[in-house]
Amino acid sequence: MISALVSCFIGAFLAPFLHRRFPRGSGILLAFIPLMIFIGVLNGSIVGSLGEGAPTLLYLDGLSRLFVLLISGIGTLILLYTHGYLKGDALQGRFLCYMMAFMGSMLGLAMSNHLLLLFIFWELTSFTSYLLIGYNHESQAARDAALQAMLVTVSGGLALLAGVVLMTDAAGTWYLSDLIYQGDLLRAHEHYIPILVLVALGAFTKSAQFPFHFWLPGAMQAPTPASAYLHSSTMVKAGVYLLARLSPVLGHTPEWSGLLMTVGAITFVGGAVMAAGQHILKRLLAYTTVSALGAMVMLIGVGSKYTIKAMVVFLVAHAFYKAALFMVAGSITHETGEKSVDRLGGLRRVMPFTFVGAIVAGLSMGGFPPLFGFVAKEAWLHSLGSAVGLTVATVVGGAAYVVVGLSVGWKPFVGPAPEGQRAHEAPWLMRLGPIVLGVGSILMALFCGMIGTSFIQPAAMAIYGKTFSVDLHLWEGFNRYFYISMATLVLGVCAFRIRSLFLRGAKTLSILSPFGAEAGYQRGLKGILSLATWLTKRLQTGLLRDYIRVVILFAVALVGVAFWRSGMVFTGAVTAWQPQVVLLAGIMGVAAWAAIFAKSRLGSILCLGIVGYGVAMLFSFYSAPDLAMTQLVIESLTIILIALAFYHLPHKQRISPRATRWTDGLIATLFGGVMMLLVMAAIHVEHVTPVSDYFLNNSYLEAHGRNVVNVILVDFRALDTLGEITVLTVAALGGFALLKLRAKKKEESS
Repeated sequence: MISALVSCFIGAFLAPFLHRRFPRGSGILLAFIPLMIFIGVLNGSIVGSLGEGAPTLLYLDGLSRLFVLLISGIGTLILLYTHGYLKGDALQGRFLCYMMAFMGSMLGLAMSNHLLLLFIFWELTSFTSYLLIGYNHESQAARDAALQAMLVTVSGGLALLAGVVLMTDAAGTWYLSDLIYQGDLLRAHEHYIPILVLVALGAFTKSAQFPFHFWLPGAMQAPTPASAYLHSSTMVKAGVYLLARLSPVLGHTPEWSGLLMTVGAITFVGGAVMAAGQHILKRLLAYTTVSALGAMVMLIGVGSKYTIKAMVVFLVAHAFYKAALFMVAGSITHETGEKSVDRLGGLRRVMPFTFVGAIVAGLSMGGFPPLFGFVAKEAWLHSLGSAVGLTVATVVGGAAYVVVGLSVGWKPFVGPAPEGQRAHEAPWLMRLGPIVLGVGSILMALFCGMIGTSFIQPAAMAIYGKTFSVDLHLWEGFNRYFYISMATLVLGVCAFRIRSLFLRGAKTLSILSPFGAEAGYQRGLKGILSLATWLTKRLQTGLLRDYIRVVILFAVALVGVAFWRSGMVFTGAVTAWQPQVVLLAGIMGVAAWAAIFAKSRLGSILCLGIVGYGVAMLFSFYSAPDLAMTQLVIESLTIILIALAFYHLPHKQRISPRATRWTDGLIATLFGGVMMLLVMAAIHVEHVTPVSDYFLNNSYLEAHGRNVVNVILVDFRALDTLGEITVLTVAALGGFALLKLRAKKKEESS
């Protein structure tokens, strides 16, 4: 499994180089990677087992196996399609890189057994899909759509991360293979509702559920190969996969069922109705994808073994016909330059092979026999039983699917060709995908019994959490479900005949768009940007003193609240009064006060130097000669550097108003008081074993050094010291660069 996963990312890395070396065959070469993964999983050479030891990071069960087959199988066809679709594109290597990285991310998500690893791949799919959607980066619409998709899905990812942390804290494990046995514990846990809501938010944003559905149609700005892949079997189904995977853990409760059924049903019906009112090829398919995802979420929410079975069957059927239809839509636009189905016609004469793939996929989408879409619809209707409301929703949505299936798979190919339409058959690599998927839909319907036993049943059992058998039949006789199915087809065909009414209705309803979810997103984004601008203007004033004030006040508030909440009381004398210490402290205090009122910068620097040297003497008095030596060196260097830097500044002038000086004095006094409290608190804290004893006892034994302070700096705290050295080095390089730039400007001016 690891080799299969790594091979995708290696392919992503090599894609640009392969395209430069083999511009006519890079896509074909890369297609061998998912093809080998598909064959390996199909014949069982790539397997996943937990073994007898600790759980593995990657695991392949019935559900993940089905997803890996869809991701790799359809991914192979998409890569071949890409080779024809982007032929001659100078950036095809970059696109192939993005596709392979996205494929690897989806495979990793499907095979992850560790929730943190799953989340990492979850976010990787968002990032790589951002690159794919924004591939045409010179287009403002593509950039906006890519940003929108990433903001929505990544925001949901943050909610998912919070839910995962709560869930693993409650269950005591990060492994999905262990988590499925903790369902009763989690469902009874006090944090069950927050976990459910957070996980659902992550899934809903990823799978474009209401009210987060708006980003998916916008993502149609991506090139067609990306749209076909993202919206058939990969990214948009990641949320469905997550809900299905966690169904044994979080499911089978009224809260789970109510939330998923409500959101799923609204998305299903709403997406189907909106799809019927579209005329752009890819937007037609995008809204039906939203609808199909809602249907899957709804069926998972019902939660019976029959609806779980129906969901898995529909998931496979949808992957086949939707990938095929997207490729058909891309081929039509690629060969004609037209995107609207209302300005297309007669293409069956010039694109016969594309027409075959299109009509099979369109009929499968509508649920016509003898295609696998019909098997899925029959299983769906059977699973609902006597649930009248869900059955009515299914009929409405199914009729809309017929409209869209005929609009994409039938209408562009029949009737007279519009005047001026020029088209020819797509290249054979672009024809291959729809034909293979169409033939696959027919074969799966004819051999649905074997498909159900070999693929549907293991996946359904992994979701349901219990063993049960799956029996699929192409023909189950004349029963009420068959009659409902036929009624749906008739209703859909009739709706297709009056499709112009839906288009006019959609145009009328467009007046409500300012109140829709996408408008809400735009207003929210604009508000966030305005708030960020306001905060930046308020906080980023460009004045160093303002930044220092904010930092100091925040530190004072933070420490002050901590002291107040701790209820710490200081009792007893800190130490015996020592005359020399009192004298030294008095000198330091006078020097600090003099630094404030000195009339020159040099005078202030010298007074501050007296304070620093006084600190060194305090270290020496309390038996810390190493610290005293370090303080002396640092203080001397600081005085010299500051004096050299201030030499170039104008003479010191008191131009700040009195109120500003009093405010600065108050802030400084507060900070000094807080530091005093921290020192007193440190003195009063009693440690059973001081950490200093560890350093004293182990400095020579472990680090072979007798100078304890040096050993702490270069051994026990070596990484911290390395960080400080790095900071100083970067600062030195920055200063050197500024000096060189200044010298260069002087040379140019002279």
